[in-house]
Amino acid sequence: MNREVKFVSCLGPVLARYLELKLSVGLKFDSAARVLLHLDRFLSANTQAPEEFDVHSFDAWCRTFQHMCSNTRRAWMQIIHLFCLYRRRTEPGCFLPDPAQFPPRSPSLRPYIFEEQEILHLLDAAQALKPHPMGPLRREGYRLALVLLYTSGLRRGEVLRLTLGDYSPTEHTLLVRESKFYKSRLIPLSLDGIRELDVYLAARRAHHLPMEAASSLLIQGQKDSYSGGGIYQGLRDLFMAAGIRTATGGTPRVHDLRHTFAVHALLRWYREGADLGAKLPFLSAYMGHVSPASTEYYLPFVPALADAASEKFAEHCKPLLDSFQELGGTP
Repeated sequence: MNREVKFVSCLGPVLARYLELKLSVGLKFDSAARVLLHLDRFLSANTQAPEEFDVHSFDAWCRTFQHMCSNTRRAWMQIIHLFCLYRRRTEPGCFLPDPAQFPPRSPSLRPYIFEEQEILHLLDAAQALKPHPMGPLRREGYRLALVLLYTSGLRRGEVLRLTLGDYSPTEHTLLVRESKFYKSRLIPLSLDGIRELDVYLAARRAHHLPMEAASSLLIQGQKDSYSGGGIYQGLRDLFMAAGIRTATGGTPRVHDLRHTFAVHALLRWYREGADLGAKLPFLSAYMGHVSPASTEYYLPFVPALADAASEKFAEHCKPLLDSFQELGGTP
């Protein structure tokens, strides 16, 4: 959010100070700043809004985004609640929203974990894409996006922000710059990722597309890079073309590929007999998390993991169970 944004409502001066404080301590604060600006514009444009921000104007503002999902509405209200707490430091009697009246938090969506065969179907669907006059690398670009999302566990935004200079063809690594939590990381690529990148770059050279280090890795034409919404819709179209549906009949989310990367990594370690306690910090660093505790969010208790854990437990306890049976016990 640009520091030059002007707040014009009755809350303008204190909104500006609050935003300046958040930016001064290094927070990006973009999403929250947009919510503050939304409130400011509502208060300045609504002739029925009072000169002072109170429960009535807050409720009227909340009705403007009633169409949003429960979690989003709750998040917007919490942003204003934190702003009002800041305001109370200098204006003790000012209005403070009651969090007990906020919409309840909806349960998190259960991630869809792709089967390996489904990933192959997705790559086939991408391979079937036809080149577009404005996007000659449509096929190669979507294949590369799928491979990076699945084999590297990257976030969608991280893939879109990659430049050609972020890839080291000698070290076969990708530099992911200042992503979530301002963390940059250098990640080694899988053999599949290296091969797909080599194919993509060769096709890019053949079409005489930009090869400067600062150029976006994924581009549609001479200059146009993919937008977040554009790549999202393109990948969803591939999910549908491959006939992949969730248990409820919907389409998986693009972010589910990141879940799948984490779950499949854990499954490989289970099957290899690796020390998961020692491995989890490596997965956490690779995915750009602040701690292994954050990585656990991506490891839902799915049947495949349950079966693998049961097999590992049975293998570990087999001598004890055998001894118990020899003594006449019932297993």
